[in-house]
Amino acid sequence: MSSWIELKKDGPSGIELIRAHFCGYAHAYDPHWHDDYLVGITEQGVQQFHCRRQRHRSTPGQVFLLEPGEVHDGDAPAEDGFTYQMLYLNPQWLDVQLRQLFAEVPDSFRLGFAATLSDDRLLAQATIRAFSQLQQKGEGAMQQQFALDSLLCGLTRHVHWRRSSPHETSGYQARRIRDFLHANSHQDIRMETLTALTGLDRFRLTRLFRQTYGLPPHAYLVQLRLTQARRLLASGAKPIAVAAQLGFADQSHLGRWFQRAYRLTPAHYRKLCTNLPD
Repeated sequence: MSSWIELKKDGPSGIELIRAHFCGYAHAYDPHWHDDYLVGITEQGVQQFHCRRQRHRSTPGQVFLLEPGEVHDGDAPAEDGFTYQMLYLNPQWLDVQLRQLFAEVPDSFRLGFAATLSDDRLLAQATIRAFSQLQQKGEGAMQQQFALDSLLCGLTRHVHWRRSSPHETSGYQARRIRDFLHANSHQDIRMETLTALTGLDRFRLTRLFRQTYGLPPHAYLVQLRLTQARRLLASGAKPIAVAAQLGFADQSHLGRWFQRAYRLTPAHYRKLCTNLPD
């Protein structure tokens, strides 16, 4: 069986659905991150990935939970490969939904997942049901909402609200770099600019940033541009315009990085999300 990816975007909720299979011993994804919360389940085989400084092996029935910004990759370490399905949940949507299920939470707290992998059978069933309801055409809105509510109730056993990070010196310097990258992501940023911003030499700066965010600054900048590209492409923007807007050298440059991170071309991703012609 060849590797394949299926993708659909649910309009009302904004949830992106991905179901994919990767052949045995295949390299699935390079290290990357998303700006959504990811809730998925391994259907078949063994899915191996690195996240939170650990190597995880997800087997059939296990749920995997990733927060926005968590760097992860993907590999198929066994002969029969692996198949999985994933829900991409918008942070604002998830925050609003879950705050209705919890008591009042101060604004200084943010939502997090307690663990990356879970053997929660009920959550696995709720994840499969929600994916199926959103994937199928013609299902009633009330039925889909019930499936999402069941997923949200299952997630309440695995989420926690954590206080925003304290302003320690090293964390503050890493956040200054991150904030600068976000504010200037379309620019050709030089390392000298970041060293001048923080007063750190480029070796200490790279080490600190990688320890904090899992990637060196140049790789983080690429992933930041790719997450922005996903949003623009899903809204209907053409790849050539997205590449120019986000600071890629050209459309081919965007395409190479997009393919490495998501195993889809920008044009194919746009078409799957919008049904617009290339």
